Amino acid sequence: MKTLLLMRHAKSSWDDSTVSDHDRPLNARGKTAAPRMGRLMADEGLLPDRVFSSTAERARATAVEVARHCGYRGEIEYRTELYLASPAMYREVLSELPHDCQTVLVIGHNPGLEDLLAQLTGDEEHLSTAALARVTFELPTWSDFTSHTRGKLLNLWRPKELDPE
Repeated sequence: MKTLLLMRHAKSSWDDSTVSDHDRPLNARGKTAAPRMGRLMADEGLLPDRVFSSTAERARATAVEVARHCGYRGEIEYRTELYLASPAMYREVLSELPHDCQTVLVIGHNPGLEDLLAQLTGDEEHLSTAALARVTFELPTWSDFTSHTRGKLLNLWRPKELDPE
């Protein structure tokens, strides 16, 4: 069984209108939510084998904090093609994973992540900032991850819906 963790980047700042969309940093709420979601992953026993992130600053910062707080010690793989990616691009990246990789965390953007989640599970769910979806698949290898792959949404956590720490 393969597990895909889809996470939308944490809340970003719009304070400086001169900063490009790609370079927007996290705001205060985002800086709180990202570590929180990493701790949630640790509490749920969701330690990824690989972590992929968009190259956008808000996604990169989210990835660093989530990885640090969930206990991930590997390299975070920043992929330019995940910036505002389509579901097809996420599928392409995932289909390249080695067969021994069981759990993968992908940090990216809407609408691509929401669309991917809907295609994979049939569930139309809103992924608010820093939301984390856990989807499982009966796949022998990631190379079998195609446009026809369907999985089961096991959990969806949104920071605002979690009990206070």
